[in-house]
Amino acid sequence: MDSSSTRRRNTRRKLFEAAVTLIAEQGFSSTTVDEIAERAGVAKGTVYYNFASKTVLFEELLRDGVELLTVSLQRAADDTAARGGGRVDALDAMVRAGLEFIARHPALAQLYAAELWRTNRAWQPTLTRVRQKAVAVIESVLRQAVAEDELSPEVDVPLTASAAFGMVLVAALDWQAFQPERSVDDVHAALSRLLRSGVGQGVR
Repeated sequence: MDSSSTRRRNTRRKLFEAAVTLIAEQGFSSTTVDEIAERAGVAKGTVYYNFASKTVLFEELLRDGVELLTVSLQRAADDTAARGGGRVDALDAMVRAGLEFIARHPALAQLYAAELWRTNRAWQPTLTRVRQKAVAVIESVLRQAVAEDELSPEVDVPLTASAAFGMVLVAALDWQAFQPERSVDDVHAALSRLLRSGVGQGVR
C-alpha cells in the first residue's frame, strides 16, 4: 500500500473515532462536521474530501465497525478449529471475541444498539446487511455443529445465532455501563455457562 493510501486510511480512522465518540456523547443530530473535524485534528474540508456528508460518514462508520466485529468472530472460530476444538468451543470463543471487541469499542457498540431499532434512518438498510453478515458467521458454526452431530438437527439455527449475537451485545453493554469493575474473564465465564447450558439442550 502506497503512502497516500496509508494516510487516507489513517485519516478516515481518525474521523471514525472522532465521530463515534461525539455522536455517542451528544447524538447524531447535535454533532456537527466542524466538531468531528476538530476532534479528529483535521480541517473541515478533509471530512468532505473523505465523505460526501455527515450521514455518509456515519453509515460507513457503522458498516466498518460491524465488519471489524465480524472479522473478530470469524478469526475466533477459525483459531478454535485450528487448535482442534469443537463447534461449541468455537461458539464460546466467539463470545469471548465479541466481549473483547465491545470492551475496546464501547461507544461503537452503544451506537449500533441504539440505531438498530431506528428504522427511519438512511443507513438502516446498510446496518441490517452488516448485522446479518456478523450473525451469519455464528450461523455457519451452528450449522457445522449440526452436520457433525455436535448439536441436534432440531436446533433453530437462525434464531439461536441471533440470540447469541444479541446476548453478547446486551451483556457487554450492561457490563460496561453498570458493572465496569468486572473483568472480561468474569463476564465471559458467566456467558460461557449460559451459552453451554442453552446450546447443551441440543447436544447429541
